[in-house]
Amino acid sequence: MTETAKKLRIGDVVLDNHLILAPMAGVTDLPFRLLCRQQGAGLVCMEMVSAKAIYYNNRNTKELLEIHPGELPVSLQLFGSDPMIVSEMAKRIEERPFSFLDLNMGCPVPKVVNNGEGSALMKNPVLAGKIIEQTVKAVQKPVTVKIRKGFDENSVNAVEMARIAQESGAAAVAVHGRTRQQYYSGKADWEIIRQVKEAVSIPVIGNGDVTDGASARALQEQTGCDGIMIGRAVRGNPWIFREILHYLETGEEAPRKQPGEIRDMILCHARMELALKGEYTAVREMRKHIAWYTAGIRGAAMFRKSVNEVETFQELSQAVNMIFSE
Repeated sequence: MTETAKKLRIGDVVLDNHLILAPMAGVTDLPFRLLCRQQGAGLVCMEMVSAKAIYYNNRNTKELLEIHPGELPVSLQLFGSDPMIVSEMAKRIEERPFSFLDLNMGCPVPKVVNNGEGSALMKNPVLAGKIIEQTVKAVQKPVTVKIRKGFDENSVNAVEMARIAQESGAAAVAVHGRTRQQYYSGKADWEIIRQVKEAVSIPVIGNGDVTDGASARALQEQTGCDGIMIGRAVRGNPWIFREILHYLETGEEAPRKQPGEIRDMILCHARMELALKGEYTAVREMRKHIAWYTAGIRGAAMFRKSVNEVETFQELSQAVNMIFSE
């Protein structure tokens, strides 16, 4: 293994490599995390969980907290704006087998931000510090923090937030190089990730615009970041971890995925969803994943239309086998 595909230590946990699956609501559920881990991700992150939802024993939250031994190490992400609730809920769930507790201070979604949670905390560094500090005191496991460049271009404060995270006891910080105002548009600012890396001594994980081996290497070289977090580019492409590792170790692109390999991955993913969530939910969950898996394939637009109408696992399998037999 070359230096570029390095191991990463966060707290007392050493990862196999420094490639990390970003937490994404509606994407990084248990089956998808397992697939990414099998494809070489050094760490997988769960969908974010509301601390208040745990507090009120929300039924849907139970499924979000499911962890499989095959995906370890895994990061469980909480979001909330009340230091007492966040820290107490962290303590309540600490016996679950996650490796890290991550605090979300970057989510741009309006219903989260309007509650003063997610990236709204970028506007309130003092409160953010209290949440981190109380949570670190409440649990034994390493606590990490995910932030953005800033709330908007007039309040770029990732360096200040990272320093606060470090002073409050965080074991690592992940930085998405976009403001909340940008959501996922425009270009990620890797310069801010470099500035954060220079400002703190805890591991810094860079996030934004990594889509392949070349961009992963470029992010690492330009920022000096310790870890690379991959988000939207992984949708429909769990192979991305294997491909980036191959590139970092050899300097060459990995061989192209064959249609049969994509078909097998879709059906494997669908079977895992079926086992976990039952047919009704699994078939509907898979529709968006199949759209991502088949992007760019000839006839994909018509195929996606037909997949959106399937109701059973058998119909889904037949549709998938048909598109890949053409």
